[in-house]
Amino acid sequence: MRQIEKNTLPAVLNRSAAEFPSNIALRNVGEEGVSYFQLKDKVTQLASFLKSQGLNKGDRIAILSENKPQWGIAYYAITYFGGVVVPIMTEFPSADVHHIIRHSESKAIFVSSNLFEKITDVEFGNLKTIILIDDFSIVPLDGEKDFLSNLIKEGKKEFTKIFTAAKVAVGLESEKVEEDDLAAIVYTSGTTGHSKGVMLTHKNIVIDAYAATLIVDIDSSDRLLSILPLAHTFECTLGFILPTMVGAEINYLNKPPTASVLLPAMAKVKPTYILMVPLVIEKIFKLKVLSEINKSKVLKSLMHLPFGRKAVYHSAAKKLYEKFGGNLKAIIIGGAALAADVEQFLREGKFPYTSGYGLTETSPVITGAEPDKVKFQSCGFALKDMSVELKDVNPETGEGEIVVKGPNVMRGYYKDPEKTKEVFTEDGWFRTGDLGMIDNEGYVFIKGRSKNVIIGSNGKNIYPEEIESVIGRNEYVLECLVVEREGKLVGRVYLNYELFEERFKLSAVGEKKREKIISKILNELLSEVNASVPSFAKLAKIVEQAEPFEKTPTQKIKRYLYD
Repeated sequence: MRQIEKNTLPAVLNRSAAEFPSNIALRNVGEEGVSYFQLKDKVTQLASFLKSQGLNKGDRIAILSENKPQWGIAYYAITYFGGVVVPIMTEFPSADVHHIIRHSESKAIFVSSNLFEKITDVEFGNLKTIILIDDFSIVPLDGEKDFLSNLIKEGKKEFTKIFTAAKVAVGLESEKVEEDDLAAIVYTSGTTGHSKGVMLTHKNIVIDAYAATLIVDIDSSDRLLSILPLAHTFECTLGFILPTMVGAEINYLNKPPTASVLLPAMAKVKPTYILMVPLVIEKIFKLKVLSEINKSKVLKSLMHLPFGRKAVYHSAAKKLYEKFGGNLKAIIIGGAALAADVEQFLREGKFPYTSGYGLTETSPVITGAEPDKVKFQSCGFALKDMSVELKDVNPETGEGEIVVKGPNVMRGYYKDPEKTKEVFTEDGWFRTGDLGMIDNEGYVFIKGRSKNVIIGSNGKNIYPEEIESVIGRNEYVLECLVVEREGKLVGRVYLNYELFEERFKLSAVGEKKREKIISKILNELLSEVNASVPSFAKLAKIVEQAEPFEKTPTQKIKRYLYD
């Protein structure tokens, strides 16, 4: 596609509404949907209402809602007149939601009825307008607790509807929104436990989305199924801005993406693209693919032969492809490194995929590759107009910290010049905090987070992510983490208890027998892992994690809780 003349979000919407007016832009699975013409109409009406409430260019407006068409309408409406979107993760607890509203000085918020309770006790401060995003009803500030009561007990009380109250545009001037204007402040859900407000401009977001179109073959005939939170930059830029840039159709689920919800939705939508974090496809591989293979002695024996494994994977991948709707051009994987055994299945099974790398601070995508140019365990090469280099390279290993320059790099952290200064070098490179390597073709390989590196007794760097990748290959492991305890490496694993039950009937044996079975598996796992890692990275022990690890909204384990 040709690049947009002006890199602003209003320009994206205006062009798509003009070129693809009758195409469906947004819909809930199985519902009628909103065309691009209707999307712009609703956006301008809603933007007019926000202006009529005294909101102006530069004012922050929050969105706290599950994925739905109304989320996208609100996002474009806020940015259409120069407002700044503050997307809030639905999984954030009330205290975090309140902090973000206060810290961002948001003057308005769009909130869904399911999440309304999270804002009931907030000290309003700058907040002047609350809008129920489900149907764009206005919630009176002095009656918000009564409103919640009505939602729960009596059904929603009728308030003035924006789309009937704001038919006349109030000084809308989308052409006055400039490329370097702030478009969003995204509060990160990083695994370090310290949430920061990342300031992204219109140019940051639009340029990043456009660069991705050069490696993803997407156009107005494509259909996406959205399963990741829109409040996260990965889904917002690649799963929302990018498809609306080319006139594609986006479908949202009405419920969390469990297998019982996801598979029927895929059959109905027949998506051409789906964005996923590694944990999703890794669990599908273990629970749906590997478990079926291991039930057959013949298939298990074939897995020990290279040609046999490829045949088994090709058959399994073909079945999985059909379950995904049968029309996928690719699944787009991001947010973390993809486990080697899962990527091997995708490659050998000829299941279309691509993976990239980025951070919220880079809008987010930095690297990627066309599905037919993906290199094993790499996250691709730098996208158009972006530069990737290594800083403080270890001459022995060739590893260094990944640093980035480009029009997609954030303006800085909101109200935090000190942290902003910390993450930029003197000559303007953004320090990602990730360690990696770059091969002679420009492909980037991520080794791990610099903050996670453990220094061994011999002074060598130990990357827990690499050991976790080895642990995760075991069929009994669903989640794992490697930590340092008293100078020794310890693995913690959350097990596939369904598989244990199927094979050992744990519910029918006593506690001592259960412990003995699990202890035996963990000891075998320890030997298996230590035989596959360097001597300086061997584990002292592996222990059972009784409950799933606590995770960020993008399904990364919160490491800081287990250090």
